[in-house]
Amino acid sequence: MKKKIFIISGGTSKERLISLDTGLQVANELKKNGYKVKISEPNNNLKKNISQFKPGVIFNALHGQLGEDGYIQTIIESFKIPYTHSGVIASSIAMDKEISKKIFIANKINTPKFIIYSFNKEKNLNLIKAIDKKLKFPVVVKPINEGSSVNVHICTKKNIKKILNSMQNYRRVMIEEFIAGREIQVAIMGNKKLGAIELKPKRKFYDYQAKYNSNAKTKHIIPVDMSKKKLEQVMNIALKAHKIIGCKGISRSDFKFYKNKFYILELNTQPGMTKLSLVPEIANYNGIEFIKLLEWIINDSSTKR
Repeated sequence: MKKKIFIISGGTSKERLISLDTGLQVANELKKNGYKVKISEPNNNLKKNISQFKPGVIFNALHGQLGEDGYIQTIIESFKIPYTHSGVIASSIAMDKEISKKIFIANKINTPKFIIYSFNKEKNLNLIKAIDKKLKFPVVVKPINEGSSVNVHICTKKNIKKILNSMQNYRRVMIEEFIAGREIQVAIMGNKKLGAIELKPKRKFYDYQAKYNSNAKTKHIIPVDMSKKKLEQVMNIALKAHKIIGCKGISRSDFKFYKNKFYILELNTQPGMTKLSLVPEIANYNGIEFIKLLEWIINDSSTKR
């Protein structure tokens, strides 16, 4: 008998719409293949909905803050029901770009140089000088704990202060060295190197619109036009990052390839499962159809991640 699957999607993060899309597509695929499924928001009725439905597995389809950062994982663990994707600690580490970068650096994984900007004028009077000295312009300004390239900006000396002013609600942001080059994404499935894909956005970079709006016409290239040795190298780095952060299930790491070097930008513990999502595309190219990918994720779940 197939397990009853309880899907949590939606939420309050800036990635709510993507989460709803992920949840709906996962639900439709599972129902089509004979699973009994219930979708719920992570609201005050969550505990009641779970206890009434009595699922065999909770499928976490949330994206962004409160869904990927260890918060919902902590709540789910209290239900003592197996759940998908990474656990509390790995989720919180991967979502925090500052902590994860420090771990990458400590483990000799190339990542762009960075500084943390806190919105305290006294401490940041010499910001331009600090950037010129450590990073050089242009730079990438991004929130420390958002996903899907939400509020990520490429900044010059002319517009950086304007961009920073628009991001004050974050209190602290990351200012990162801009690495040009090719966009390579790698999917990891447990301890297996699932595969890689290259993205060629028509926009300035692979931002939120390039990821989720089909009108953006981002080109997905698979197989990646790269030597077997280089592909193996980037997949090995992704697997290493997956392991050192303590990820479970599926993860997807984002890289830039520039001057024959790979730079990891971030690691995603809950990649999207929409029609434009990369992990299902990589899996499908490697002979794993969508339902088989979902069943693997479900079978990999456990009560403590």
